Amino acid sequence: MGVTSGAGLPGLRYRLRRARPRLRLPATVAGRRRAVRGVMAGCVLALLPVTWVHAAGTPRVRTAGDVPAAPVAMVFGAGLWGGKPSPYLAHRLDTAVDLYRAGKVRVLLVTGDNSRDDYDEPDAMRAYLTRRGVPDDRIVSDFAGFDTWDSCARAKRVFGVDRAVLISQDFHIRRAVALCGAAGIDAYGVGAGEKHDITWLAGGAREVLAAGKAALDAVVRPGPAFLGPHEPGVERALETAGR
Repeated sequence: MGVTSGAGLPGLRYRLRRARPRLRLPATVAGRRRAVRGVMAGCVLALLPVTWVHAAGTPRVRTAGDVPAAPVAMVFGAGLWGGKPSPYLAHRLDTAVDLYRAGKVRVLLVTGDNSRDDYDEPDAMRAYLTRRGVPDDRIVSDFAGFDTWDSCARAKRVFGVDRAVLISQDFHIRRAVALCGAAGIDAYGVGAGEKHDITWLAGGAREVLAAGKAALDAVVRPGPAFLGPHEPGVERALETAGR
């Protein structure tokens, strides 16, 4: 039998309103103070990782012109478009080329994702660099740089990197410097310049969330997703560069 009258609707709305959970403030002044303190403490804890990233990374961020020389530059992957470096990744690689030509670094370690056959960041980065005049034997590929911590941990533990210039966008470079420092690398960072468009803003917002994982990685120092044996590629490339 269908409903033929709206007479019951006011009562139904009343019951629905009563069923909704309500946020109730503590009844006492002391209770309200404790609630405010709890909210403030939560905000402080949420901001601690971001504060650590900036405190650890900012003092070691430089321009391409004044960054200290180092044996190795690390270029972090930033995605492919149609098998070629995305614009953000291309800007990182252009910065690496500038540093190499200026004699600030002797070897380029390109670290990125090659977790499946149809996606190969390191080889795309290598091809981009060689087309711009960087000798192939001065480029070393890390195919298991699945995230920033993995790239830093593998640079130290697999490739034996002790000192490096890191290259990324300015919204990411502080986290990269902080994490590579936690991994045992004496690292300085150079931020590839970008216009502050929607992609840049999204990257900056993501960094706020990523700071929590970064702080945890720095404290726990987990092994990378894929460790593997020692690879002598950086050592051999530096030997070649010294000839």
